Amino acid sequence: MTADPPEISFDGPHGDPGHVPVLALAHGAGVGMDSPFMAGMAERLAARGVRVARFEFGYMAARRRDGKKRPPPAQSTLLTEFRAVVDALGGPAGIFVGGKSMGGRMASLLAAEAAQTGDPVAGVVALGYPFHPPGKPDRLRTDHLQALATPMLVCQGERDPFGSAQEVPDYPLAPSVRIAWLPDGDHDLKPRKSSGHTAEANWTAAADALAAFVRGGG
Repeated sequence: MTADPPEISFDGPHGDPGHVPVLALAHGAGVGMDSPFMAGMAERLAARGVRVARFEFGYMAARRRDGKKRPPPAQSTLLTEFRAVVDALGGPAGIFVGGKSMGGRMASLLAAEAAQTGDPVAGVVALGYPFHPPGKPDRLRTDHLQALATPMLVCQGERDPFGSAQEVPDYPLAPSVRIAWLPDGDHDLKPRKSSGHTAEANWTAAADALAAFVRGGG
């Protein structure tokens, strides 16, 4: 099944795709591609030499048009739309995929599928990966990550309710999955004021880690 690609917003350098890494970046379940987090991360990554292609899934684009909130559709629909974006960017070869929360999970599922079909993406990045629903640590969303062959970097807040620094190290993740922990960060990587850390510092550290991962080829 194919789909028309969603509208794509670009940040970062132009140039030969073989020399300028491209990251297709998806939003989370509740906010669109222009949220402060998404826009701020795209700006930081662009400044570090990564060409970021932000897009919105169809349900979020519809919400933007009419103002009506909608839940995300079925996983199969989201993956079809994500594939259309990757195809529009000339991929999957050489394309990195990633996203915030739900978007990162969809990116990892797409990467696992692409690897199985023999046409893998270059790598996966996730900002606040939803390892499990908050308060439900027994409902893990990690089955496909146990054998993932594609390089993946997860930037995760230490106290993320979707998977904290106390929980995630015990998960059976493939060696290809690396975790970059952000001190005292929540699901948006924001620390508490009392921690002595700042959101700006955590977001910058996440951008540094992601840019190094992407520019290094995964």
